Amino acid sequence: MRLSTVILPVHRWSEGQKTWRRAEELGFHTAYTYDHLSWRSFQDEPWFGSLPTLTAAACATERLRLGTLVTSPNFRHPVTLAKELITLDDVSGGRVTLGIGAGGTGFDATALGQEAWSPKERADRFGEFVPLLDELLTNDATTREGTYYSAVEARNIPGCVQTPRVPFYVAAAGPRGMRLAAEHGQGWVTYGDPKGPADVPVAEAPGVVAAQIGKLTAACEAVGRDAGTLEKVLLQGSTAEKPLQSVDAFVDWAGTYREVGITELVIHWPIPDSIFENDLTVFERIATEGLAQLG
Repeated sequence: MRLSTVILPVHRWSEGQKTWRRAEELGFHTAYTYDHLSWRSFQDEPWFGSLPTLTAAACATERLRLGTLVTSPNFRHPVTLAKELITLDDVSGGRVTLGIGAGGTGFDATALGQEAWSPKERADRFGEFVPLLDELLTNDATTREGTYYSAVEARNIPGCVQTPRVPFYVAAAGPRGMRLAAEHGQGWVTYGDPKGPADVPVAEAPGVVAAQIGKLTAACEAVGRDAGTLEKVLLQGSTAEKPLQSVDAFVDWAGTYREVGITELVIHWPIPDSIFENDLTVFERIATEGLAQLG
């Protein structure tokens, strides 16, 4: 099992770079950031762009993997995103993971002036977005006409440092998203029940993820793939569980999800006076001691 973190892009780089360097020092496998234009309670507070932040983090670190958790079609297009990803992959020396999902109805969904898409349209768009992005990142030139996304002789030379391309970690809960994860993903991402923490008692939360993994396994079998070839990533913070209260609480939580089949846990870097407020000393102990105590 691996342990990673999410560092939200809420600080000017003169201060924020210290966190990314510290994440590498603490031994996290990957440091992700949210790919949003703004987000929920931070909407009226500082918030910087994810890909420039990750590029700066690539220059400030040497070993730490870097990624989005997650990018979505809400304000991205596969052609321009592909160009930015091959650049980031090059700058980082092949340390990039693309977490990608269908998006939601928050601030990003309407910031460009469009009406928020229905769940069906989001799924339809995601179903075009992921295969086209896959093609763009694996070919020198791509032409494809779609209902929502097209490419005309889009060039991506010299391509990714990683082969055959930057890995995709697909966030999915429904059948269409699960199929995309099975067909195109090197990993699958969940944050638990999409209904939210108020609707799922703590005792039932692991069962929700176990059921999701069962659906992922079925989706993989349907396309002739071994589900064991996908990383299974759990993003902490969207359930009523409190694994960052103490090292013991984390060990219990991590052990439970290891039994369920999760292979990578992602915990939020503490941010004072926010929903991600936690004791930084405890957090750093979790980073350095937590997984070792699983045995």
